[in-house]
Amino acid sequence: MSRSRVSVAVLVGGALLVAPQAGQAAVQDYTVTVDVNAHGADIADTMYGVFFEDINRAADGGLYAELVQNRSFEYDTADNAAYTPLTGWAPRAGNPQVVDDDGRLNAHNRRYLRLPLPGGIINAGYNSGIVVEKGRKYDFSVWARTDRATTPLTATLTDPAGTQLAAPVRATVRGAAWTRYTGTFTAQTAAITGRLLVEGGGVGTLALDMVSLFPKDTYRNRPNGMRRDLAEKIAALHPEFVRFPGGCLVNTGSHYGYDAPNWERRRSYQWKDTIGPVEQRSTNANFWGYNQSYGIGYYEYFQFAEDIGAMALPVVPALVTGCGQNRATDDPALLQRHVQDTLDLIEFANGPADSTWGRKRAEMGHPEPFGLTHLAVGNEENLPDAYFERFVRFRAAIEARYPEVTVVGNAGPDDSGATFDRLWQLNTDAGVDLVDEHYYNSPTWFLQNNERYDSYDRAGPKVFLGEYASQDNRFYNALTEAAYLTGLERNADVVRLASYAPLLSNEDYVQWRPDLIWFNNRASWGSASYEVQRLFMNNVGDHVVPSTATGTPSQEDRPISGAVGLSTWGTAAAYDDVRVSTPDGTELFADDFSGTDADWTNIAGRGSWAVTGGAYVQSDTAAENTMVMAGDTAWQDYDLGVKATKLSGREGFLLGFGVKDSGNYYWWNLGGWNNTQSAVEKAEGGGKSTLVADGTAVETGRQYDLRVRIRGRTVTLFLDGQKWGEFTDTQKVEPFRQVVTRDTRTGELVVKVVNAQADSARTTVNLDGAGAVDRSAKVTTLQGDPNDVNTQYTTPIAPRESSVNVATTFTYTFPPYSVTFIRVKTRSSS
Repeated sequence: MSRSRVSVAVLVGGALLVAPQAGQAAVQDYTVTVDVNAHGADIADTMYGVFFEDINRAADGGLYAELVQNRSFEYDTADNAAYTPLTGWAPRAGNPQVVDDDGRLNAHNRRYLRLPLPGGIINAGYNSGIVVEKGRKYDFSVWARTDRATTPLTATLTDPAGTQLAAPVRATVRGAAWTRYTGTFTAQTAAITGRLLVEGGGVGTLALDMVSLFPKDTYRNRPNGMRRDLAEKIAALHPEFVRFPGGCLVNTGSHYGYDAPNWERRRSYQWKDTIGPVEQRSTNANFWGYNQSYGIGYYEYFQFAEDIGAMALPVVPALVTGCGQNRATDDPALLQRHVQDTLDLIEFANGPADSTWGRKRAEMGHPEPFGLTHLAVGNEENLPDAYFERFVRFRAAIEARYPEVTVVGNAGPDDSGATFDRLWQLNTDAGVDLVDEHYYNSPTWFLQNNERYDSYDRAGPKVFLGEYASQDNRFYNALTEAAYLTGLERNADVVRLASYAPLLSNEDYVQWRPDLIWFNNRASWGSASYEVQRLFMNNVGDHVVPSTATGTPSQEDRPISGAVGLSTWGTAAAYDDVRVSTPDGTELFADDFSGTDADWTNIAGRGSWAVTGGAYVQSDTAAENTMVMAGDTAWQDYDLGVKATKLSGREGFLLGFGVKDSGNYYWWNLGGWNNTQSAVEKAEGGGKSTLVADGTAVETGRQYDLRVRIRGRTVTLFLDGQKWGEFTDTQKVEPFRQVVTRDTRTGELVVKVVNAQADSARTTVNLDGAGAVDRSAKVTTLQGDPNDVNTQYTTPIAPRESSVNVATTFTYTFPPYSVTFIRVKTRSSS
């Protein structure tokens, strides 16, 4: 079906708007006035970067170009219930066994394969198989030893039927000492489901470890390097920094063991485990539920940042967990060791080649320092005081020895709330230079909060927006992110760094969505958000040029309306005595669960709900967001009451109001985030934003009385008869946003306009103070259906370039659902 004939419904500001068919769009009139000769905020050279975390199989099977899965036989059920040491492998002959004994390759690489001869074993790589391109070269290597004087070893690239794709690589394994054997395949046939077969002949036993297959054509042809197409897509963004290695990978150590031995696969992420020869590096359990090889280690991160012209920005653990965990490690000796490890990291990056850790860098091939200037301590900690107590220890030690390194603090896991406020207070009082904020919110939140940083203290710490995204991968999400970026640039004196997250996702291993770049074994493609990021990151400018714009006429504020809902998250709970009434006490709905649950609909399709013992019980402690709904979506100005009891599980209650459907509602989240805080969240289009929050936790077995009073757009909440909180949801959704910057190198103004609505925006642009302008201006546009999604096979959201005639005052009509950059060369009138 042609896109021009489709009407698309989009939720904006709680109202369902319908995008008109092509040729039927209404036109809104705007004026943008630019003070051409004024100088706004300078934009930092570090304004835009990327954040890499090994989530969604971003490293092994992704950016790391290794084609063999589980190359060192270290997979374990402790990392993933579906794993065994032979995951990724299948016997071809004989009875191969993975062992862990004194014959291991080294102390950090403990398991190896014992292969009775004659025998063989075959690996299918990641996803559906190894992609082999005709004419390309592939480097094979393996560490091996034998209990005979010599043993013939053959490696073959095949398809699933056993047909050879390249001439085999042959080697003779000699003796009982571990030795590395290498060879190169030249593919004679292409395949997308290739296999690597490794066979030993003769009799006796062959031991194998670190079985590897690399495309020779890695990014910048580096051994142990990056997958070229993914690296090139990242490089095409021209990021000014790379934040790594996480994220939640960094600060989950008390779960995995901050002080576990460095061969233990459930040890926290520690940089020293990731350097040196790859066969001597530890493997580890990944926070996101799979095994990580550390093939991409700190050396490779630094080198990759250097290769793409970006600043390296590592994150080290503060020994306080975040990401839904709440534990702090109190061992003073352990804390001091991690502080010293961080000092050693800076020496590894910046020390001379004759220093202890600088020598290790030089031995790996980089005698010159990497020039580290920024380092972050911690990530999304939920215990602000415990975190900050440890942060200042790291900061003092770093500043004493390396005063040139900026130490970055953080503001917790959300855009607001008690943790956020406390961390900002602590960072401000301590004079921290940069504070790392993270948030993933609904598209509407991004349209409502363009002015977020307008009111930040210009004399306080600067902001590093280290993780953010609108919660989907549609073009509408990218549009709202683009609108938000205009606010970041306008406030470039406060916001000094920003990076969308996550960066990468393997389409067969999706753990988090949205993501910037998607891939499988065969191809990679940028999302709509990628195209927005690339447009902004390649047209930053050196400083803001002050400008103003007229706003979009707003519709009359509508009262909050909707049905009621009950839900749980990883928790079993019982609800009773649900009552909904009008302000004068007229009953709209009541259920004491003395009968059936016929009035309730499971709109989430999850959980196990049943009327039990005169209550409505959800008993599945593994299910998340089990929303059931009752009542009329047109209800407004009502009182909701319910009694709730937590039976078991990790969180508390979720009481819904203003419920429209499974993606659009408000809920009172009591005992959320692993029972560490409570909040009212607003869900729109499946994404959520926080409206009010505190630190309330929920006790198991205690019955709570919950009351919600809705009047217009004001909501008041009562817990056991006491007022818990109140908010008024009146933030305006503004779909037309703009910012102007100057590129001093080219002498151009970059007029950046986002029109995130179904109407065209006919705009008069006044370049006040411009003596003259070049008549022709370059225009770059992203435009499409708000529900468009880029895929491997179709990329409807891609930049289109054109030109337009301009003057000191000109009119331009920005199309519906579009991001447009106009580069205008001006000459001052002064």
